[in-house]
Amino acid sequence: MSLTLEELSSILKATLHGDPATLIEGVATLGNAAPGRLSFFSNRRYRTYLKETRASAVILAEGDREECPVATLVMDNPYLGYAQAATLLNPEPVAAPGIHASASVHAGAHVDSSAHIGANTVISAGARIGANCYIGPGSVILEDTTVDEQCWLSANVTLCREVHIGKRVRLHPGVVIGADGFGIANDGEAWVKVPQLGSVIIGDDVEIGANTSVDRGALEDTVLEQGVKLDNLVQVGHNVHIGAHTAVAGCVAIAGSAHIGKRCTIGGAAAIGGHLEIADDVHLTATSSVPNSISKAGVYSSGVPIQENKVWRRNVIRMLHLEDMAKRIKALERKLK
Repeated sequence: MSLTLEELSSILKATLHGDPATLIEGVATLGNAAPGRLSFFSNRRYRTYLKETRASAVILAEGDREECPVATLVMDNPYLGYAQAATLLNPEPVAAPGIHASASVHAGAHVDSSAHIGANTVISAGARIGANCYIGPGSVILEDTTVDEQCWLSANVTLCREVHIGKRVRLHPGVVIGADGFGIANDGEAWVKVPQLGSVIIGDDVEIGANTSVDRGALEDTVLEQGVKLDNLVQVGHNVHIGAHTAVAGCVAIAGSAHIGKRCTIGGAAAIGGHLEIADDVHLTATSSVPNSISKAGVYSSGVPIQENKVWRRNVIRMLHLEDMAKRIKALERKLK
């Protein structure tokens, strides 16, 4: 698809500086862009590439316009503008409605006539697939699960029984929604399974990355509110509640019954303990460990930044003696007093 700069500026609500008739056929990075391509600038580390770009136009902020040698689309949030432009210029292919011959659809399931059901998909009794859904090959949708309209399940997605998926949800390959949570009780000698009787409710416009797992609730439901974004390889435990428009990066682990607020961001490989609450607008940097509730919005960090190995080894040795050092310091303070 192609658009003129005039059309793009109107759709993006950007201020155009340049020839409005210039045709844009795609997007590219500043360094690799050729004429006919649109790029963006939002990170000052790439300023050299901005000054030398061969793109037909660049989306950027007003303060950077003078350094750009080509046409510009000025926006307060250039990266958002890039996301919107890239979506416009690269529309997703529309899958033909219908059920593949190799798919297994139970007679008691309801599949909207506009939906696409891919090869080797299994849809069980009581499942409901809404209008204009794409169910990719190898996916499994078990009993009494609902997939609302315009959802996109890439491939090999598993929705366990009684899961509810909202509108316009995107699930990438290998996602598992509604598997049993990690519920076990100890009888003194062995572990006894605790039945997982809740389900999972996924709100509208949620996106979940490849090989991420969202467990069903033990008694109450696990809930992802509207607009939540989960990256690849995220583990969401049973009875977790994630507030609207929270974004979670890859390899995060969220233990059972944690309640995470709205508009939070959680950096990669963070670990969040169970049965705690995180307020709205909390931002956790990568590898943060959260053993306690956070009641106030803000940015939080933990973990040890990388060091040279020899420095790290010395610091670890010193850390092992912190208790002894603390006692000695207290004793010295008593003597000084």
